[in-house]
Amino acid sequence: QAQLVESGGGLVQPGGSLRLSCVVSGTSNDINHMGWYLQGPGNQRDVVARISTDGRSAYAGSVKGRFTISRDNAKNTVDLQMNDLKPEDTGVYVCYANVARVGDLWGQGTQVTVSS
Repeated sequence: QAQLVESGGGLVQPGGSLRLSCVVSGTSNDINHMGWYLQGPGNQRDVVARISTDGRSAYAGSVKGRFTISRDNAKNTVDLQMNDLKPEDTGVYVCYANVARVGDLWGQGTQVTVSS
């Protein structure tokens, strides 16, 4: 019954910014690692950013210095601030969370398009 819902995607020009948000609902269990992944061919998902329960984060090399991941454990949310967007950032961004006693959960994804 637990579910992830993303929001915040859209169309922006190169150099612009977006803020993606993901909320975990339907569970009162602890949430462990969370992250954002870029959907590739088939079921391939490439990590963009991930964050631990205590706030330690890691990023794909291509987004370091431009994207920032954050989480609010009280609200069960994880956000991705995306700055200085490039056309190659275009794609479907999928939220991930590992929920205690449930396992890995994935959102449906939100479209980000960077184009002039």
